This record gives sequence, C-alpha cells and structure tokens, in this order.
Amino acid sequence: MLFLDRQDVIALLSIADCITVVEGAFAAHASGSLPVAPGVLGAHVDGGGFHIKTAALGSPGRFAAKINANFPANPERNGLPAIQGMIGLFDTANGRPLALLDSIEITTLRTAAASAVAARRLARADAETLGICGCGNQGRAHLRALLQVRKLHRVFAYDRDFRRAQLFSGKMARECGIEVTPTEDLSGAVQSSDICVTCTPARSPFIRVEHLRPGQFFAAVGADGEGKQEFEPEVLCRTLVIADIVTQAAKMGELQHAIAAGLMKATDVHAELGQIVTGQRPGRTSDEQIFVFDSAGTALQDVAAAAMVYERALRSGRGRELSLTGVNDGDV
Repeated sequence: MLFLDRQDVIALLSIADCITVVEGAFAAHASGSLPVAPGVLGAHVDGGGFHIKTAALGSPGRFAAKINANFPANPERNGLPAIQGMIGLFDTANGRPLALLDSIEITTLRTAAASAVAARRLARADAETLGICGCGNQGRAHLRALLQVRKLHRVFAYDRDFRRAQLFSGKMARECGIEVTPTEDLSGAVQSSDICVTCTPARSPFIRVEHLRPGQFFAAVGADGEGKQEFEPEVLCRTLVIADIVTQAAKMGELQHAIAAGLMKATDVHAELGQIVTGQRPGRTSDEQIFVFDSAGTALQDVAAAAMVYERALRSGRGRELSLTGVNDGDV
C-alpha cells in the first residue's frame, strides 16, 4: 500500500486534470454505471465535526473512503488547518488497500473542480467578473479553477476579515495576472459579479434575494453539513438549482434550508450536475437565467482524484510503501 502525503498530491494532481476526472465521475453517476451509490456519515463534536464520505468508480474498480475533520477555528486557536483528514483507496476487485492519501489538497482541488465543471456549462459564455466570498484555501482554488473555464478579467474578494481579503487580493493578482480587488461591500461585490463563489463556514445566510441579477451563476460551496448556510432559502426559489447529488444536498447543502422552510422539495431541483454534463437535462438556455450550484461535496470527486493520484504515483515512483499486516499476503 502506498502512503502519499500532501506534497505528493500537490506534485501529482493539477487543477486542470482534477476538473477532467471530476467531470467524468459525475457523468458516470448520471449514466448509472457506478458499482455503489455515494454515501456520507457525519458526527458533530464541540468546535467542529467529522464526516466520512464513500464512493466507487469502475474500470479499473476503485473505492475510496474519506475521513475529514472540520474545525473552522483551528487556524486561529491551534495553528492547524481547518480541514484535515485522509483518504483510503481500495481495489474493488479484491478489497486490497491500494493507498492512504492526505486529504487536504484533494478536498480543496476536487471542490473547486466541481464548481468549474458546473460553471463551464451554466455560467454565461461572456462571464468575466468573479466574486469570491471567503478568502481561504477554497477561495484561491476556485479562482484558479474558474480561470480554466472562463476568461475572467476582474475579481472581487470579500471576507469578514478584511485583512484576509487584502492578502488574498495581492497574492492572487500577482499569481493570475488579473485585477483582484478587496472589498468590504458584500452586496456591491455580489451584484457586480457574473460568477459568485461562496466558500465560508457560515451558519446564517448572507446571500439574499436583493443581491440577484439576471444571468448570474453561483457556486454555493460552504454548506456541506447540517446547519451550515450561506443563502436565504428564498434565493433558491428564485433560481435554477443544480445539485451535485440531490439526496445529499437535501440533508447537507443549501437545499436543506429551503426544504425546512417549506419553500422547495427535492423534486424541485432542476438537475444534478451529472445530468447537465451528460445532456440528460438542459443547462443554460437563456442569458437571463440565474443558476445556483449546490455543492455539498461528494466522494465521487474524492475517488476520482485519489485514483488519478495513485496511478501517477505508481508511474513516477512517488510515495512510500506501507504494510498493514507485516506479513506476506499469502500468509494471511
């Protein structure tokens, strides 16, 4: 079994390649070709929580289980990442453990990759202005990912900590060669954006109906657990909602709040992302439509990214061999 740390993952997985494999995973889900349905289990503790997400892909058969810890106050209180964890990758033909991977970089990239897959089909073709709400790792990854699918010319960076927005803007402007403006005007930034990404740990809504304008695309990333919320439920009623996985979004995503308020049912969701990718459901058909991509996050993304990292590690010789048994397979 290979052990692959964060630096291994960074070396082996680019955002462009992650977009490609994540798109393929959603297409496979929509086609009904997956060996098992994606699953999720969550547990809450003081100051944070844990979730376990599982999924499998075929040809070659790979199963992944990701255990992530999410403690939003970690950076300030403990000098630790807000999100930490690991991914176990297995061969579905015989159950053999193939790899144990650090999950931080995979989680960051696969989340941004899914938003890019959605934006490629749902954002207006002429979209050139991006609003980022939440200037952490996900904000940076989303800017890099969205530059793969749209020619962005201006970015507004908003964070409750304005200093973080300023640091984000300076770093990303230099890296990406585009205008990145820190702002304390949330409403103005959202209303001015063709594409808006929300990637915060918020538990109360800050995206409101009055922020909407025709033609926008929103990637709602922060709500990935019960009680987390960035959007007023009424926003979802005024837009076309695309879920990564409807059943999961109904429990963990923005959709949970619209359902709880009695404003929507799960059947009111326009489509799952895989259905948009495969053409089973229509994407944008007019410049006036407003889309919200409800991205609660699924292990479909994790298994696709982890499998790519593993295959590249085998070819490149990266990683460290581990044995769980300490004996030869034939002796067990």
